[in-house]
Amino acid sequence: MDEYLPTTRFAWAVRGILLRCFLYREVFMSDSRESGIPFTITDIDVGARLVEALVQHVRSNGPLPIGYAEVLERGRLMYPHDETLGHAVPVGIRPKLAFVARFCEAAGVPDLARLVVKDVSGREPNSDDRGIAGADWSAALAKLGAYVAQARAAVPRNLKPRKERPAEVSWYAYFCSHREACAKVTSEDKKEIVNMLMAGLDPDTALRRFLAAKAEYDNAV
Repeated sequence: MDEYLPTTRFAWAVRGILLRCFLYREVFMSDSRESGIPFTITDIDVGARLVEALVQHVRSNGPLPIGYAEVLERGRLMYPHDETLGHAVPVGIRPKLAFVARFCEAAGVPDLARLVVKDVSGREPNSDDRGIAGADWSAALAKLGAYVAQARAAVPRNLKPRKERPAEVSWYAYFCSHREACAKVTSEDKKEIVNMLMAGLDPDTALRRFLAAKAEYDNAV
């Protein structure tokens, strides 16, 4: 019997890895299909803060549209010492809102991410969003912690967060050796790329994801 134990353990290990990959692909993949990159720890953690910020917004204002910068600022007012949220910028908000949408779907409540727009000028509440104000947000928030823990547990182990300084050094080295590919990256753009590196992405993947996010941001309304 003992000679079969290593094989059995290996089979269970493989099964666990495959299950983990399936769960991540089916439940926690980002909706940013252009980049084909899954949620990072940063997407999850900032996304969770945005859920709370949007619930507070709905409780105060009903289903009024809210801007990218405004929802981030509301989150920072709720969590002033959250460094990850403090680094977040509007151009990188779409994966975080994708997490918000996934959570709302899992919790059985209307999609809060629908309220977040690039520019609120002249915007009125959408008739399709009237049900948002009447949802049981207390019950939904009670499920948020467990959903976040599940999402974090499913993040690929190779996406290891790093500190800001090592992330900046990594980006500088990549930038110097890939100047043509980085020709359109501005000093302001660098903030979001460094955020992605801090979330564990490698520079090449971070650049691809950023360029997709920036194109989406530029085309947003």
